Amino acid sequence: MKILLIIPAYNEEENILKVCKNIDEYNLNNSDKKLDYIVINDASKDNTSKILKDNNIPHIDLVANLGIGGAVQTGYKYAYDNGYDIAVQFDGDGQHDVNYVYTICEPIINKKVDICIGSRYLDKTTSSFKSTFMRRLGKNIISVIIRMCCRVKITDPTSGFRATNNEVIKIFASDYPTDYPEPESLVNLIKHGFRVTEKAVSMNERTAGKSFATPLKSAHYMIKVSIAICIDSMRKTTKREGDV
Repeated sequence: MKILLIIPAYNEEENILKVCKNIDEYNLNNSDKKLDYIVINDASKDNTSKILKDNNIPHIDLVANLGIGGAVQTGYKYAYDNGYDIAVQFDGDGQHDVNYVYTICEPIINKKVDICIGSRYLDKTTSSFKSTFMRRLGKNIISVIIRMCCRVKITDPTSGFRATNNEVIKIFASDYPTDYPEPESLVNLIKHGFRVTEKAVSMNERTAGKSFATPLKSAHYMIKVSIAICIDSMRKTTKREGDV
């Protein structure tokens, strides 16, 4: 199967080269499980673009900042146009571990699910990094709301480490939420019968650069995404092929 890592990056000059080198090293050691990747440079203001060009890293430079939703959708468009079987969202800040890519791809390869989420919370012994208290609180509230609206338990609904099959790639290439992409897109898929599961993964703390998620922004995000999920659960959303 052709697997593509979609790596959104905004001002990641301190991290992006190391992330890509880790993937290259993985490919050298696992020739039977080679992973393609594309970096979506979301109009970074630092030297991210120069680093990508100087090191011949596969990438797309966006001329305007589209935010995480628009950057990831660009990656899905690339995956769809190039016939990939599986697309994996993979952060450009070094938090995601390439050694767990096949862990979240396995249920899709075996055609058991349509999307698999890499969860920090499914098995508490797998990952020591759990993010800040406010983020965990927000995650728990969002999980409860998704369970109430969709009757599905998701332990890590805001995880950006996700694998999708080609049917979901096609949908996300044409319709992907911009404000709160991970939880909103999950609600959309679950409502229309797509099979979702989680796998325990290990994640790392950001080693360089600055996260834009302050406690106040995390609380604001939690409130707005909760409202968005409730609204999404009540309106018509993307149908999967074969739906009437």
